[in-house]
Amino acid sequence: MTGRSAPAVLPPSLRVWLGPIAALAALMVVVLGVRYAGDSRPGMVDARIWAAVDGMGSPWRHVALATDFLGEPVGAATLVVATVTGCLLLRRPRAAVLVVVGAGMTVGTATLLKSLVGRTIHGADNLSYPSGHTAFLTTLALVVALLATGRLGLGRTAGTSLVLAAALVAGAAMGWAQVALGAHYPTDVLGGWCTALAVTPATAWLVDRMADRLVDRMVDAGRRERH
Repeated sequence: MTGRSAPAVLPPSLRVWLGPIAALAALMVVVLGVRYAGDSRPGMVDARIWAAVDGMGSPWRHVALATDFLGEPVGAATLVVATVTGCLLLRRPRAAVLVVVGAGMTVGTATLLKSLVGRTIHGADNLSYPSGHTAFLTTLALVVALLATGRLGLGRTAGTSLVLAAALVAGAAMGWAQVALGAHYPTDVLGGWCTALAVTPATAWLVDRMADRLVDRMVDAGRRERH
């Protein structure tokens, strides 16, 4: 038995596509960050999208608030605990680790980028780029989709399609809520979504590498003890 016998949290069939996608997403984060660095006003695209969602009625506002709660500390912690529990019940400890580490890395990256870019909304103290709420929920969706891809044994095309679809749905849902509530500019949301797409696959790869090395060391130690 070696570390390679454990199910990888990043299926090998997806690495060919997710690598370039992650690189492209990282580039988009940088481009948007440079474009809106130190700004406090909506861009042309931001203004048009804001105008389209302006005047949201009461029922939709409640939906937006409920979605926004999933990115708040209590809601996010609840989602993380529930997802980790599900991973452990399915005997996927690597996925459980990725939930915690991936969410932490993505939100941490978004927080760092906010300080570096310095874009604000509704006052100088409200850093807005990229959206941490969008980045968090997108990361969680990516991890669940990666887990499903591995469990179902999906191929490269089907697996990549599932992962991207999950990321798109989660990012669109949280992004809509953030824009509708006026908490973020639409380009902040795009930046948060791309942050998750850039960070999560890289983190998944690192989790697999570290897990493989740990198991291999344990196996080597066991062999030395037997001899």
